[in-house]
Amino acid sequence: MSTDPYALFAEWLAEAAASEPNDPNALCLATCTPEGRPSARMVLLKGHDARGFVFYTNLESRKGRELATNPFAALCFHWKTLQRSVRVEGAVEPVSDAEADEYYASRARGSRIGAWASRQSRPLEGRWALEKAVADYTLKFGIGAIPRPPHWSGFRVVSARIEFWRDMPFRLHERRVFHADGAAWREEALYP
Repeated sequence: MSTDPYALFAEWLAEAAASEPNDPNALCLATCTPEGRPSARMVLLKGHDARGFVFYTNLESRKGRELATNPFAALCFHWKTLQRSVRVEGAVEPVSDAEADEYYASRARGSRIGAWASRQSRPLEGRWALEKAVADYTLKFGIGAIPRPPHWSGFRVVSARIEFWRDMPFRLHERRVFHADGAAWREEALYP
């Protein structure tokens, strides 16, 4: 197996894309509240390379606010069909405006309207309020371009630790952990 955690992750994600019926790029994102309590939710991975793992969100959402006050996160990918998971921990940094603009432009038109219409994580008076906001922004932008909202962008988790877990018989699972050590990676095996 690869000794480069990013190459190994790319291999596993490609295998998951071939075997998982839905969203092989789904991950559980864990952040921390200002009071130090964990907070987790599912998001979609939208990019990965040697710089880290990228996802996008409304910056005014709960996760956006938590990352603004405590810029560290943990990710957990679980691919049931492959009996594998990957855990990532690290500091979080914003993606560049150019990266956010490029990804935003690739989204379906309805998703771009939704980024304007949703006041993510805030109380919703009723479904009608969201549907009205979607209708209002649809009318506002018509058939023209839909710019990226100032409150919508992405984050990159800069990996400090990446753990690869494989299910093995008798619960004697395989665990390989990579620790960032300057420009290199230090690898170790863990007891299951």
